[in-house]
Amino acid sequence: MLPELDVIRKDFPILERTLADGRPLVYLDSANTSQKPQVVIDTMVDHLERHNANISRAMHLLGAESTEAFENGRDRVASFIGAPSREEVIFTKNASEALNLVANTLAWKGPHQLGEGDEVVITEMEHHSNIVPWQLVTERTGATLRWFGLTDEGELDLSDIDDLLTERTKVVALTWVSNMLGTINPIAEITRRAHQVGALVVVDASQAVPQLPVDLQSFDEESRPDFLAFTGHKVVGPTGVGVLWGRREALESLPPFLGGGEMIETVRMESSTYAPIPHRFEAGTPPIVEVVGLGAAVDYLDHVGMEAIHRHEQAITGYALEGLAGVPGLTVLGPLDPTRRGGAVSFELAGVHPHDVATVLDTRGLAVRAGHHCARPAHARFGVQSSVRMSSYLYTTPAEIDALVEGLHFTRDYFKVS
Repeated sequence: MLPELDVIRKDFPILERTLADGRPLVYLDSANTSQKPQVVIDTMVDHLERHNANISRAMHLLGAESTEAFENGRDRVASFIGAPSREEVIFTKNASEALNLVANTLAWKGPHQLGEGDEVVITEMEHHSNIVPWQLVTERTGATLRWFGLTDEGELDLSDIDDLLTERTKVVALTWVSNMLGTINPIAEITRRAHQVGALVVVDASQAVPQLPVDLQSFDEESRPDFLAFTGHKVVGPTGVGVLWGRREALESLPPFLGGGEMIETVRMESSTYAPIPHRFEAGTPPIVEVVGLGAAVDYLDHVGMEAIHRHEQAITGYALEGLAGVPGLTVLGPLDPTRRGGAVSFELAGVHPHDVATVLDTRGLAVRAGHHCARPAHARFGVQSSVRMSSYLYTTPAEIDALVEGLHFTRDYFKVS
């Protein structure tokens, strides 16, 4: 566990909230959205109160201050993920838009344009945001969609990797850490194999960046993905901002995604020319204060230390798995080894619908998620319609896990499950 856990929790004002009956809030839904430290809140309020202006357009002091703060956010994010160049960091409204940007532009033009006979490979454990864009693009281009299946333990079945990755494979898109199963995938290994057949690799890192140390420069050239997407609100930052990192040559090969102000070089009535990256993909007024808040968020995580956060997540997840194992009728979906998974743990409780489990837990101050977690194919693979998901983060305590386990025993008694 993080040695300064009590100090860290004081940084998050919402964790001091008590409910109507005096119970403390137990927030176990961080894979859905993380809570925000005071420094992020204060940074965003300060920007709105003292520096608010549009960026890159206004020729006055506030405009210069706002532009500097926005671009400083880009520098901070680039440093946080070890991007080789700050220009490779593109701001979007969320990870879904980042993934759609890549999928859509690959359908339009360029050296990697998809067409009939080409194949896109995804996995059965993807979040819907890394399934639906590829379904749409293959339908529109005549390319074929294929996917890696899952083992009974909830890991990628790589036994048919040689059949899936061939000279027809143009894109491999996969999650680094599953939002449902918690599985940590071997990104470097799969990227290396994909590059051997000339495919681009797109990584959904929405669950990885919050809890794993991510350093893109630590990958060698063959094992470094071509694109990586994540979202601000899962890294103790605000909603409304996402990140797409891409290799410079890969980004420069893509046509513009959205047209508008700031993404242009010259506009004439007959045609336009476009700005270099990153601005080519940031049309219109961007999420300025959200980027400023995201910069403060990744600074906060850097201060705590991503290695320390990762160790804490493994320890608290291991503690949770031990506690859940003692609840009769409870089945965890995904790996049972905390070193092979992230902090999102989905489970079934025999005899009780997941929505009922979540509702009863909510009456006891415990916030968990119930449903298919935007990962319906993964649920179908295990023959379940939905599940309950608890997810921890750097502020989660063993006492909160104890409260969850106690709440699940109470739920069984409430529904008189034998």
